[in-house]
Amino acid sequence: MAKNIFLFSGQGSQYVGMAKELYDSCEGAKAVFDKASEVLGYDIADITFNGPEEELNKTLNSQPAIMACSLAAFEAAKEKGIAFDGVAGHSLGEYAAMVAAGVVTIDDGFKLIKARAAAMQKAAEANSGAMYAIIGLDAAEVEKVCEETEGYVVPVNYNSTVQTVIAGETDACERAAEVFTGMKKRAIKLGVASAFHSKLMQSAADEFIEAAKGVTFSEPAVEFYSNVLGEKLTDFSDMPTLLAKHIVSPVKFTSELAEMEKAGYENFIELGPNKVLTGLVKKTLKGKNALNIENAETLAKALEALG
Repeated sequence: MAKNIFLFSGQGSQYVGMAKELYDSCEGAKAVFDKASEVLGYDIADITFNGPEEELNKTLNSQPAIMACSLAAFEAAKEKGIAFDGVAGHSLGEYAAMVAAGVVTIDDGFKLIKARAAAMQKAAEANSGAMYAIIGLDAAEVEKVCEETEGYVVPVNYNSTVQTVIAGETDACERAAEVFTGMKKRAIKLGVASAFHSKLMQSAADEFIEAAKGVTFSEPAVEFYSNVLGEKLTDFSDMPTLLAKHIVSPVKFTSELAEMEKAGYENFIELGPNKVLTGLVKKTLKGKNALNIENAETLAKALEALG
């Protein structure tokens, strides 16, 4: 049997109306949104399906909405009998991965994401920052430019061999972006509220760890890959500290993919809105099946591809 790994989408992939088809057609998917709304204390399904876009794009809403969408896709995939041997998430997606693997209950998963989103929204409002995706350069060259740029700017998402995201103070990010543009490389400003996964989020990490200490964490039922380590996580004894560190540490996604390939994974199935991670897998790993599930059409295609 080919090994399947479920990948869970990150922030920025949201759009109004995501997961509506799954919500309407799958009991398990609807239950995810009902549970999310219950824990959050407001109707996240309404914001997810009806917008407006500005409301959905707020960190406070986009994080739980994407998580609900990813777990709705997870429930729909499970209902159709798609098995999985491992999980990973990109940034925010790591929380949906924890629920899917049984590290936390769905209640606690949404409690964690509620606390994380609120802390990050607050930190973003207090610290002006920016993020840019740099396309067409290897990570070492991106690191070098950041080091040589005046002000605070660092690589924060190692997404593929040709895409690294930088973050930091707005002015420093703009200066670095100008250098990359001068090198004839693409520097795309991301529509996010601040410099996620950088030290500008330290106040969020400090606030969040207290909420995480109130949650029970278990060993996963399947292999679990960590953004912070860039490899399989084997020690689940102090998850609050690791998750707080996650808020201010780079996402080592390319390292994770290399480790998954070594572990023999053949099918990389993204669960959640859009297909950002599917694209990163295709750019990074050759000869693997990369596909996404976000609605009825993509679910049908996945079932066909996986036989």
